[in-house]
Amino acid sequence: MSRSRTAKHAAGFTLIEALIALALVATSLSAIAAMIATSVRGTRAIEGHLVRIETMRAIATALPERDQPVTGTGDLMGHHWRIDATPLPQNVAAGKQPPAWVPEHVALTVQSANGGSLKIDTVRLRRRVGP
Repeated sequence: MSRSRTAKHAAGFTLIEALIALALVATSLSAIAAMIATSVRGTRAIEGHLVRIETMRAIATALPERDQPVTGTGDLMGHHWRIDATPLPQNVAAGKQPPAWVPEHVALTVQSANGGSLKIDTVRLRRRVGP
């Protein structure tokens, strides 16, 4: 009689064992969900960055010729952009004629509606105006 009673009790899980198993499953699922959320945020950030780069390329390809100024602002594809150009200082020796080309520092900034921004600094040559 005691043998059948022992066999009956050993046949299933206790309530504590079931709760521990559920806690382990819940912990594993929450860790997986956190990794997925981080991956989604990273993907969105990369996509936004790529859109800003493509916008910047479109603006850069539409820059005017070298003999025209390149300052201004505008909106393109939902992004606000600003471009500034300032001449770089040059050291011209006394008695020498200044070069025909003047280097300019060009700063192009693109800012998206969600606040992300991208800035590129470059140098371009511009023909000297006047003597």
